[in-house]
Amino acid sequence: MQKTIRIGTRDSQLALWQANKVRKELAELGYESEIVPIKSTGDIVLDKPLYELGITGIFTKNLDIAMLNGDIDIAVHSLKDVPTVLPEGIIQGAVLKRANYNDILVLKDTEEFFGQPNGIIATGSLRRKAMWLNRYPTHKVEDLRGNVNTRLQKLEDSETWNGAIFAAAGLERIGKRPKGAISLSWMIPAPAQGTIMVACLEKDDFTKDACEQLNHYETQVCVGIEREFLNQLEGGCTAPIGALAYVDEKTEEINFKGVLLKKDGSKKITVTKTAKMGRHRFLAKDCADYIINRGGKELMLDDMEGETLVSHNVYSTKKLSEAQKKTLPSTIGIEDSDFIKIRFNRIPPKVMKNELENVIITSQNGVEAILNSFTKDELKFKDIYCVGRRTKKLIENRIGKVTHVAKNAKKLAEYLSTALENKEVTYFCSDLRLDILPAYLQTHDIVVNEVEAYKTMLSPVKIDDTVSGVLFYSPSGIESYLKENSKDKIAFCIGETTAKEARKHFDKVEVANLPSVDSVLELVKSHFSGN
Repeated sequence: MQKTIRIGTRDSQLALWQANKVRKELAELGYESEIVPIKSTGDIVLDKPLYELGITGIFTKNLDIAMLNGDIDIAVHSLKDVPTVLPEGIIQGAVLKRANYNDILVLKDTEEFFGQPNGIIATGSLRRKAMWLNRYPTHKVEDLRGNVNTRLQKLEDSETWNGAIFAAAGLERIGKRPKGAISLSWMIPAPAQGTIMVACLEKDDFTKDACEQLNHYETQVCVGIEREFLNQLEGGCTAPIGALAYVDEKTEEINFKGVLLKKDGSKKITVTKTAKMGRHRFLAKDCADYIINRGGKELMLDDMEGETLVSHNVYSTKKLSEAQKKTLPSTIGIEDSDFIKIRFNRIPPKVMKNELENVIITSQNGVEAILNSFTKDELKFKDIYCVGRRTKKLIENRIGKVTHVAKNAKKLAEYLSTALENKEVTYFCSDLRLDILPAYLQTHDIVVNEVEAYKTMLSPVKIDDTVSGVLFYSPSGIESYLKENSKDKIAFCIGETTAKEARKHFDKVEVANLPSVDSVLELVKSHFSGN
């Protein structure tokens, strides 16, 4: 039986329109599919301009995580939102035929303000802001965030804005382009603007084959040049860069134009060049080199030096890789140490003598502790219940199939209290485990056989007074921290269980959108970027 392709998408009206377009085209090819909406950080954090959030792939990262976790098979994106370098294991499966790539101005009232020195335009895009100020240097540009419908409503509600800039394709796709909207043909669009991209896993041959049949080659070539130009300039959300490539059908030439601007619009460097289709290999590099040789790097560095640098120091209560540390901007200093150290216990062989019917594992440390004492073949687990999708993935890769996974210990306890026929469980845990799960089960007449698989040892470090934020990954990490340190910090927490403990001690507590280290780091960037 052919598998159903799960299509991951943001849950805005435009994103769902794009996902449904992909679903329709897959159906025409004979593939079954379903839509799986997932929120992005860009949809959640609406009180800061995009370029201040400092997150690469702000609209795509949560979908990447869902795909790598096996929750979806493909992800549908606006290609202009996708980083030029994709995460390992994820590839561009297809791009659909490009729609209108222009920016448009949606007016609040009339066009009279164009000739006036005090016009006010709204946009959340650094590129649009810089290009507008380059053309209208006496105007003011204010921030505008949210999905298409939210931005249209904010424009409608504003008493000061003269208009707002949108991508034409987005408004046209959902039938929201106003009749009086003005096409800004002079504004070079974002690389790949107007293009829908489908991402998939490199190892998923079935899905890759389906995506290949959706691909529009001419669009793939043109947006590929634009995105390579962006990559060559090393620009992303924090540099005002525009790029457009299109094919002249008469001459079969690719026409390219690109621009790099100073953030305030006071300077710009442009390039135009053509190349025959099939001989365009170095078109993007040649154009990027042209920009660089005419002072492009200096222009970007000048922007960086002109910004107000605010230094913040944070401390991670778990060791981080160098790659993880480098995801933070240079304005945020980070130190790290393992405040919790794990020592695996030797689990008695008699524990595994008979088949264990209901096994509970609530952490990845629990999995590692079990496998430290026994091989996979020695384990006799009939039903395995766990907490967290990462733990589930580890169990199924190294031990066996998971019967049920819950978001947290309480949810798992609630499920087991009604689902178990045999009212007895074996719980592989730490010596510092929380009471939530066993206490709840025992109050529902379920016998809990606890096996202390590992010891959690507190290993606190005294941190410097200059540290303003601390990254926590577990309640025991908080306990360890408090043995040597003060509570006058911001607590950045990996999940709600950790945050619940943090709120008992810290006045300022923030929780990551996803239970991952990367998401905690993004939370730190998001918090400090606007301060």
